Amino acid sequence: MSVLVRRSALTLAAPPNQSTLQSKCSRIVCKPTKAYALPNFQMVCNVALIGVGLVGSSVVSQLSSPSLAKIFKIISLSNSKHTLSLSPSSPSLPAAQLLSLLPSSSQPLPTTCSHPGATYSPAVPSTLIKDFAAAARQSKTSTILIDCTSDLSVTELYPIAISSGLSVVTPNKKGFSSSNQLWEKILEAQQAPGAGLVYLEATVGAGLPIISTLRDLVKTGDEVTKIEGVLSGTLSYIFNEFSKPGGSGGKGQKFSEIVKIAKANGYTEPHPADDLSGSDVARKLTILSRLLSASPSSLPSLPALPEGYASLSTETLIPAALANIATGEEFVAKLPEFDGEFDKLNAEAEAAGEVLRYVGVIERETGTVKCGLQRYPSAHPFASSLSGSDNIIAFHTARYSTRPLIVQGAGAGADVTAMGVVADAIKVAERTGVRVHL
Repeated sequence: MSVLVRRSALTLAAPPNQSTLQSKCSRIVCKPTKAYALPNFQMVCNVALIGVGLVGSSVVSQLSSPSLAKIFKIISLSNSKHTLSLSPSSPSLPAAQLLSLLPSSSQPLPTTCSHPGATYSPAVPSTLIKDFAAAARQSKTSTILIDCTSDLSVTELYPIAISSGLSVVTPNKKGFSSSNQLWEKILEAQQAPGAGLVYLEATVGAGLPIISTLRDLVKTGDEVTKIEGVLSGTLSYIFNEFSKPGGSGGKGQKFSEIVKIAKANGYTEPHPADDLSGSDVARKLTILSRLLSASPSSLPSLPALPEGYASLSTETLIPAALANIATGEEFVAKLPEFDGEFDKLNAEAEAAGEVLRYVGVIERETGTVKCGLQRYPSAHPFASSLSGSDNIIAFHTARYSTRPLIVQGAGAGADVTAMGVVADAIKVAERTGVRVHL
């Protein structure tokens, strides 16, 4: 969902008087009719994509689908070392063939390409953005910069890109959850004449409509009093397995065993401590808090979060003795030494008929923005409705006061994240004048 995009004022001319209106109507009736001129819609939207990993590759595949290939023209693909540039007039290619033209970052930069209109250059994002902006102004074609990296340095270029007329669509959380200084620059860039749009749905819930739901609530005048949710697919899986409704009587899997399985199945980062630190949840919570704070409200203000996610109260699940373990393998090998601590927490929750969940919470009345372990009754949706690595988020509002508005589903994975990115790209295309028929 777009972030604080400036809306142009619509000025209506004063209505003509009755006699003038009747005279004009008479002339319209008497004169031969002329063909109605349709608005000057764009036919295509250019896309420059940085970061061609699992999510980026899936974005390319989805943009190349039959329903979207006529709407989006991919003009550039970049990894950490190389950029493949394609002339907007060159023929489009199937996703697999297009991706095959970009060599991996470990390979040398090619000097020629068999595809007509394709060239190679070193990947320098700042130069690419300036070139894309200049080309967009010259061709008067909407251009979307899709950032599928997790690189902070790329997000630091967003203000330049946006103020130059490029729209930004991204699942990269870092630009919106780091320092308040960068956040403010991104907001200010949207005030520039001809500024591009910004869509970041996939930063919080992958393909889940979390940011768009929040925006719809506040823009229609609802008061959001509290947001709480399981926002990490990894931590969702771990605690869905470790702390189940009804309990296990101490006979369930150990915490360390579940983390080991999660790592083996690719649910965690290569170093599980990156997930157990809670930083991913803190970044997502920072984004939601900033978006919520940007809308007028009669409720108390939320914390300013000057250092972004680092300003949050974040409970880490990393045992202190393992805080400086360098490798994921060593971390998993030593984690069983601390199973007793997690067993104790789980037993206390079971005795109260509750489960453990790692959640993020924003509460307007108390000005609270925090993430950590919380206990929920076994009948609570966070306990009974979750399975696997699902995310779930509850919006408590003035309208949804009796029962919260709940969004639930897969919150991770390349294909669903790419879906969130592509859906945002479609919104940009529609808002910049491309006719989208799906």
